[in-house]
Amino acid sequence: MGEFLITPVGTLVIIIAQCLAVLGFVMISLLFLVYGDRKVWAAVQMRRGPNVVGVFGILQSVADALKYVTKEVVIPAGADRTVFLLAPMMSFVLAVLAWAVIPFDETWVLSNINVAILYVFAISSLEVYGVIMGGWASNSKYPFLGSLRSAAQMISYEVSIGLIIIGVIISTGSMNFGSIVYAQDTSAHFFGWYWLPHLPMVFLFFISALAETNRPPFDLPEAESELVAGYQVEYSSTPFLLFMAGEYIAIFLMCALTTLLFFGGWLSPIPGLPDGALWMVAKMAFFFFLFAMVKAITPRYRYDQLMRLGWKVFLPFSLVWVVFVAFAAKFDWFWGIYARWPLAG
Repeated sequence: MGEFLITPVGTLVIIIAQCLAVLGFVMISLLFLVYGDRKVWAAVQMRRGPNVVGVFGILQSVADALKYVTKEVVIPAGADRTVFLLAPMMSFVLAVLAWAVIPFDETWVLSNINVAILYVFAISSLEVYGVIMGGWASNSKYPFLGSLRSAAQMISYEVSIGLIIIGVIISTGSMNFGSIVYAQDTSAHFFGWYWLPHLPMVFLFFISALAETNRPPFDLPEAESELVAGYQVEYSSTPFLLFMAGEYIAIFLMCALTTLLFFGGWLSPIPGLPDGALWMVAKMAFFFFLFAMVKAITPRYRYDQLMRLGWKVFLPFSLVWVVFVAFAAKFDWFWGIYARWPLAG
């Protein structure tokens, strides 16, 4: 068996198995994310939420997925069929591809590349095309308006997210997620992670992630009262399911990025307890809980408020922060907490 695994065919089998393992984790997590999102929202509103299918309603997401898959795919008469069906596939596939460089432990990563952050940015930048294609191919003004609003929103907040991550890159001296986690592995443990030196950016990153993934209170592209449900209003059955799955997978990816960039990745917050992938998943689940809580307790922004926040508040603040971190790292201010290049190695 060992001899087979070192052959080209064996290597291919290992790669396929690793890809399927990552895909399986993402898809199984998706079922629990939708369930958890609905449960949190119900708890805030003092309702039961899903409670019928399975124990405590835990199989409700599976039942909903089966319902979507078995329904008829309705395509509008004037729609571009090829682009109409390609758009949700593109949104889903790109959302999954970004997970190829996300490490869950020191060795639990599909592709440990040195430019992992650039890879994630490239993939997330392409995701906007699925939204635009879906809105345009529907041959209706309502989804087209929703897709334009979503594209403008995603591009606007990608700028601030990029600048925030540049600050972390300056502190670490690397764009590899593993190196970023190693740089946070200090004797201070939890208080040595990047959330403390980069504290203002943690809040900006979290809010920008909400806007980037069209989550409330920034779900303007899907504002029912204004756009009849946004760019996917003409979609039904499996294509709609792919759009929704891609959106939740992108949200979970933002939870993973928050964990890796600011909260130590797979590092244990408690001295004496071993590091591991369970810490990584637990932190991601906690940040998704915060995403769900924000959805349940905050009112929706107006679109002009959304764009003003991104361009007139977050962009200048993140630019100033990048300059500050660059000077702090260069001149070794604050006992070197902004310059951790030896640790990252």
